[in-house]
Amino acid sequence: MSGHSKWSTIKRKKGAADAKRSKIFSRISKEITISVKEGGGSDPEMNPRLRSAIQNAKGANMPKDVIQRALSKGEVGTENYAEVTFEGTAQGGVALYIECLTDNNLRTVSTIRSIFNKRGGTLGKNGSLHFLFERKGIFTVPIGSHNIEELELELIDAGLEDIEETEDRLILTTALEDFGKMQKKLEELKIEAESSELQRIPNSRKVVDIDSAKKVLKLIEMLEEDDDVQNVFHDLEMTEELEKALNE
Repeated sequence: MSGHSKWSTIKRKKGAADAKRSKIFSRISKEITISVKEGGGSDPEMNPRLRSAIQNAKGANMPKDVIQRALSKGEVGTENYAEVTFEGTAQGGVALYIECLTDNNLRTVSTIRSIFNKRGGTLGKNGSLHFLFERKGIFTVPIGSHNIEELELELIDAGLEDIEETEDRLILTTALEDFGKMQKKLEELKIEAESSELQRIPNSRKVVDIDSAKKVLKLIEMLEEDDDVQNVFHDLEMTEELEKALNE
């Protein structure tokens, strides 16, 4: 997990500079809507998935009226989103796992395939690469005035597997089955996470040459810009050499 925080930090800096707020809000709004529809109602206390989505919305400074609109869509069922996933490889054999929410599966399949073709990737069959990733609960919380060693001891009973420090934040990792337990523990400690989500973490990471890595990142960027795409996970190793090349 040592490479996870580095990638998250770099991605957050880049995202703060050039990500479109409308795309971020759209992604979270969809998650709120489908959380209500599929996760068991509009009460966050009774719906862990919705609780995470609202938490992420607040972390992204989403206006309350936008959150409420997404909740209402889920309650009345006006949006008919389906969850679909795609697996494929990019330059250098880098594995990609894409999660989407769509109201038109044919459109989404066509768009994802087109992006892979344009950027030299290969779209594979579902199930062909999922074994390369493991689903983990990832929580990002502000360090604040917390004593990290003491906090770590507090969180072990809630399923904490790893804790990493990046600048002024902590990244907490749990097993998939301990996601809800960690949510409740943070609430008990009155720690408000900036984000809490299930991510697909690679079991190992792949190092490729700088030119190939840049092509992989461009493919990922194009996928993330598509309105139907919620998350793109990959096993590219973010080396210091690559980080330096991206900052030049």
